[in-house]
Amino acid sequence: MSSSQPGACPCQGAVGRPAILYALLSPSLRPVPPPRSHCLCRQHRPVQLCAPHRTCREALDVLAKTVAFLRNLPSFCQLPPQDQRQLLQGGWGPLFLLGLAQDTVTFEVAEAPVPSILKKILLEEPGSSRGGSQLPDRPQPSLAAVRWLQCCLESLWNLELGPKEYAYLKGTILFNSAPTDLPGLQASSHIGHLQQEAHWALCEVLEPWCPAGQGRLARVLLTASTLKSIPPSLLRDLFFRPIIGDVDITGLLEDMLLLR
Repeated sequence: MSSSQPGACPCQGAVGRPAILYALLSPSLRPVPPPRSHCLCRQHRPVQLCAPHRTCREALDVLAKTVAFLRNLPSFCQLPPQDQRQLLQGGWGPLFLLGLAQDTVTFEVAEAPVPSILKKILLEEPGSSRGGSQLPDRPQPSLAAVRWLQCCLESLWNLELGPKEYAYLKGTILFNSAPTDLPGLQASSHIGHLQQEAHWALCEVLEPWCPAGQGRLARVLLTASTLKSIPPSLLRDLFFRPIIGDVDITGLLEDMLLLR
């Protein structure tokens, strides 16, 4: 009987030990599982965009449209700048994903080239594993993470939302991206009021008084809740880092909104 746990990585041996071949080729191996970025499973292998320039250009267009949406939202623009920053920090990821879905941005990924373990060992300079000044390579998005992102987008497309429904859903997500008891919010009570207004506006546009409308509202809210499971770091590394490098998206949005 196999002793592997459910969901365990196939490239790991029993009780989470690395495979024998991996252990033989890695002399500096410690008695802990290797980081996820070095996993030998296909679903955890790093991937990159097949058409980075086209996809990144479309992503920047979505980001610009997100800024335009925020500028045309008086209830957001009238908030103190510090509160706007807090909402942006917590909400830009889901807002960006809604923009990708609304513009029907599709993309494909391919496995990123990774040097073999043996090549790394042969090219590693003596003493570089300890106290070396060279920083480790930043992990790239995994296939599993990108597939989940694409699954969330497909769920949004299946809802067949219209422009008005997307707009109200964005408002609902924006004003719920920061809890009202978050330290530093200057207009927490007003933001709480905006949360209620945005929710009721979304309910009204989806017509929940009809049986079909009630089911549609539940599906929309459930699908929107899954967007929070996509880490902003994945969006930044997949859509923006290949072209414009490491950039603080929240800071970029603040610059585009002239908040700083």
